[in-house]
Amino acid sequence: MTSNARNAVARRAENVGQLEQNGEQEQPQQSLAAFVNSMSGELERAVPKHLTGDRIARIALTSLRTTKHLPECTVDSFAGALMSCAQLGLEPGGPAGEAYLLPFFNRRKGVYEVQLVIGYQGMVKLFWQSPMARHLDAQAVKENDHFEYEYGLNPKLEHKPARGDRGKTIAYYAVATMTNGGAGFVVMFPEDIEDIRKRSKAKDDGPWLTDYDAMAKKTCIRQLFKTLPKSSELARAVAHDETVRTDRSLDAIDAAPDWIPGETVERPELEAGSTD
Repeated sequence: MTSNARNAVARRAENVGQLEQNGEQEQPQQSLAAFVNSMSGELERAVPKHLTGDRIARIALTSLRTTKHLPECTVDSFAGALMSCAQLGLEPGGPAGEAYLLPFFNRRKGVYEVQLVIGYQGMVKLFWQSPMARHLDAQAVKENDHFEYEYGLNPKLEHKPARGDRGKTIAYYAVATMTNGGAGFVVMFPEDIEDIRKRSKAKDDGPWLTDYDAMAKKTCIRQLFKTLPKSSELARAVAHDETVRTDRSLDAIDAAPDWIPGETVERPELEAGSTD
């Protein structure tokens, strides 16, 4: 075990010891579940018209029951993630795949915190809410497809999927057009996607594990959005994707969130080896 992990274990042991001395027992799931129920009113004031605070709370409670380590996360980070989902109008889990609440062990603080990961469908949904949106598509290119592209002064993108056996994936791309006539596309190869996945705190968990193609397409879309005009909601989503928010006040959505110096890991005292 590394010195960072040992320090994290020591901090957690100290916190647990203090609770035991005070005759208190840790009940993270009960505490967070009760807290989520108490947040319904705040969430209701933050959500857009197509969503309700009660629905976000119900989905979050399901995630608490089904996601390992999520009940151990700090209340502030859980509340911040829920408020971001509410203000962006995204469901935090469930079959829609709009956003995910993932627990990450913050080695510096020695605690679990919730990181908000916006899904492929969430990015697409926010794009279509912009009055300037005209067309958006993201696809995987297979080795037997006809595929040509060029960047530069005369950009070109042509993709004709093969019939039958298309073979393995050789590239991903995203393309968008705007109502003002603007257009753009981004092509990324598997090694480009992998470079970004490996830098993600969620590289071995959550949607990267269960929905790789969707996350690869989202990666292309996110790179494309850097060159396109964005609505305020979409700009906020890009800013808060894969970050931690600990301030649940409404205006905190416009503040710079935190990045976690950690990754999805087992609690250090349960590990057989290093996590660094």
